Amino acid sequence: MVRCFGKMAEVHIIGQIVGASGFPQHSLFCKWGIHTGGAWKLLSGMGEGQTQVDNPQNQEMAFWSHPIDIHYATKGLQGWPKLHLQVWHQDSFGRNELYGYGFCHVPSSPGCHDLECVTWRPLGSWQEQISQLFVGGGPQLKTSDLIYSGADRFRLQTIAMGKVHLQLGVILRNFDRYGVEC
Repeated sequence: MVRCFGKMAEVHIIGQIVGASGFPQHSLFCKWGIHTGGAWKLLSGMGEGQTQVDNPQNQEMAFWSHPIDIHYATKGLQGWPKLHLQVWHQDSFGRNELYGYGFCHVPSSPGCHDLECVTWRPLGSWQEQISQLFVGGGPQLKTSDLIYSGADRFRLQTIAMGKVHLQLGVILRNFDRYGVEC
């Protein structure tokens, strides 16, 4: 089967969300998504997903080994893909608590890339912090666009959390043929 997408360059992103480290407790999972600009078209693959919960007993790192396999076509570099992440903690009662937000740009150079995505979470008022200490929960963003847009993020009081480890392979196709320059 021959597919024709007009005169568009293509980007393949193949890899995995390896896991997370540096979070205050174990039993973690990750919700993820990829955000692109208007000139980008998802040809195949899932643009968002969720890992399983990993609860390492004797290790500092939670391992997910969650696959990513996405194929885009684009007419330009504007809106290059960004990976946005939410790390969640699941307690012994099955309740889920947000542990951190993060995002990173997908590398624009072809090849294999090991990435570390730092995460943060909203701090909240001192009453919310005390409540979170005893009851759990805590402040969350109303809209996930703030994770990667940065427009109003400078107004938030945040606290640094752990890191998400990624391995991504990037394959570029037809960028030179259609005048798209990296």
